[in-house]
Amino acid sequence: MTVQLRTVTAGDADTRLDRWFRRHFPQLTQGALQKMLRTGQVRVDGKRAETSTRLAEGQEVRIPPLPEGPAPDTRKTVRVDEREQRALEEMVIYRDNEVIAIDKPSGLAVQGGPGIIKNLDAMLDALRFGSEDRPRLVHRLDKDTSGVLLLARTPHAAAKLAESFRGRTMQKTYWAVVVGEPTPPEGRIDLALAKQGGPRGERVVAVEEARNAIGMHDPRLGARAITDFSTLDAAKRRAAWVELRPVTGRTHQLRVHCAEALGCPIQGDGKYGGSAAHMEGLDGKLHLHARSLVLPHPVSGTLEIAAPLPAHMKATFKFFGFEEPRTPKPRKLA
Repeated sequence: MTVQLRTVTAGDADTRLDRWFRRHFPQLTQGALQKMLRTGQVRVDGKRAETSTRLAEGQEVRIPPLPEGPAPDTRKTVRVDEREQRALEEMVIYRDNEVIAIDKPSGLAVQGGPGIIKNLDAMLDALRFGSEDRPRLVHRLDKDTSGVLLLARTPHAAAKLAESFRGRTMQKTYWAVVVGEPTPPEGRIDLALAKQGGPRGERVVAVEEARNAIGMHDPRLGARAITDFSTLDAAKRRAAWVELRPVTGRTHQLRVHCAEALGCPIQGDGKYGGSAAHMEGLDGKLHLHARSLVLPHPVSGTLEIAAPLPAHMKATFKFFGFEEPRTPKPRKLA
């Protein structure tokens, strides 16, 4: 194999150089690529580059002679049978050349972990829909949270969507059924959070609680977390349907903010609400739903995507007399 010059296409724009090589030359190990970069064998537009260099459409990548043959695939995947394939495809509520949006059910883990074998990330090959690229996650939902989850279909889309989440150029709306009724009925929660270990695993706590637990008062402890909330309906102070609009995206932010700041834990959230989070006669699943996303499309325009309530929340709405509005169809606006 001789030296090549390859032009970066629009689909690979804004991709890291090492990921570009993994995609087009899977037989090349990360260590071998780093050595070629250090010695100047790999160049971008004639200049030295690093593994983290982000490529732009039209740039030329110099590729020295490479080893032949595929590299071993170390990605953790699981076999998907026909029934699971159909179930995954039925979750799709929007799809174009750049983006897939699914309505994730409660109970499906997004990624693997201790004791978790089957998870969405390991089954994403089932959602290729004929594409050469495997869809990739650009954000997360808790295992027990239902609702809108985005997948990127190209490296370019992945970079743009990740940038939207980091830069907060999107509107995220969640619905929750909480125990009790928030007072006041609407407002902003600005309560920093910190992660804390314990005998039952890691949990997120309000910063003041974290300080008391470890005997520290460092103002840098924890991360600022902000949530706007509105009470959409209530049932005689027993329960309320609350809309949550996170400004920041901390782990378990909405669950802790409801339990700690509002004093109204989310129904089914025993981790942060204890026994108070389980109202008698209701389904014990977590009542937190990622209702909608409004965000810039990776190519142009704006995406608006919404997901209907899962069955267990529909039953609770009916129990309390809450009326779920019609779910608009996902759409892309120019």
